[in-house]
Amino acid sequence: MDRLWSPWRLDYVTRGAAGSGSPCIFCATQADLVVCAGTTCYVILNLYPYNNGHLMVVPYRHVATLGELTEAELGEIGRLTQRAEAALTEAYRPHGLNVGINLGTSAGAGILDHLHVHVVPRWSGDTNFMTVVGEMRVLPEELGASAARLRPIFARLASGSQI
Repeated sequence: MDRLWSPWRLDYVTRGAAGSGSPCIFCATQADLVVCAGTTCYVILNLYPYNNGHLMVVPYRHVATLGELTEAELGEIGRLTQRAEAALTEAYRPHGLNVGINLGTSAGAGILDHLHVHVVPRWSGDTNFMTVVGEMRVLPEELGASAARLRPIFARLASGSQI
C-alpha cells in the first residue's frame, strides 16, 4: 500500500476547519505564507490548498462583507487579485483560474468573519480519482517552495507597476 505524507494537515484535522472557537487565521497570519504585502491588504498562500499556488487576497482589517470595505481596501483587493492572476500565470502556467469570494456558510465560506478572495490555478484533468474517490488532493509542491517561487514575481510586478 502506498502512503501519502501530508503532515501540514494534522492541525486542520485535529482542530477542525476554522470557526471552532479558534482565533481568526488571517488575523494570526503566518508571515512565511505571505507572498505580497500591500497597504490595506495582502496575498497569502492557502494553508490547506485546493491546488499548488492557491492564493487568497485578504484585507488586514477583520471585516466580513464587501460592504464593510473602505474604497481603498476594495481597490487594493482588486489590484492584488489582478497581480495574483499575473503571478500565478507566470509561475505555474495554469490552464485556467478560479477566482471567488464565499460569503456565508451556505456559500461555502470556511472563514465567516474575515473576507478573502480565493485565486486558484487550475489545469485540465486536475480533478482525478484521488479527489473523486479518495476525497484527497495530491499536491506536489510544499508551501515554502510555492512561496519562494511566487515572492520574486510579486516583487517584480509591484516594483514595475505592471499591475
